[in-house]
Amino acid sequence: MDKIEKSDAQWREELDAEQYQVCRCGGTEPAFSGRYYQHKEPGRYLCACCGEPLFASAHKYDSGSGWPSYWQPAREDVIEERRDHSHGMTRTEVRCARCAAHLGHVFPDGPPPTGLRYCINSAALAFEPADDAQ
Repeated sequence: MDKIEKSDAQWREELDAEQYQVCRCGGTEPAFSGRYYQHKEPGRYLCACCGEPLFASAHKYDSGSGWPSYWQPAREDVIEERRDHSHGMTRTEVRCARCAAHLGHVFPDGPPPTGLRYCINSAALAFEPADDAQ
């Protein structure tokens, strides 16, 4: 996978304000507000910054958390994990391995078979319907 590196000015130009705040500044959209929270169409979810396929609709589930949740990524190598000590908590942040976009966090309280909950901001995602997905 080729890494994508751009200047802050390039990201600001390419992303809308919410995408920039979430993906490049580590922000979080309000719970229950994202366009993919209750989205159920078959297909795949891509990184909003670089288009890397990150999650499959078959791995999406309703966690009740207020954000789109997945029990596994499309492939292990598309996600990078980092320790996050912000807001007085210790969490595991997840980023796109290709462009380092902040996606959300992963928690050990998900369903089988992985027991993981990838809690992802809708602003960090784009969607490709199954008819178009290859």
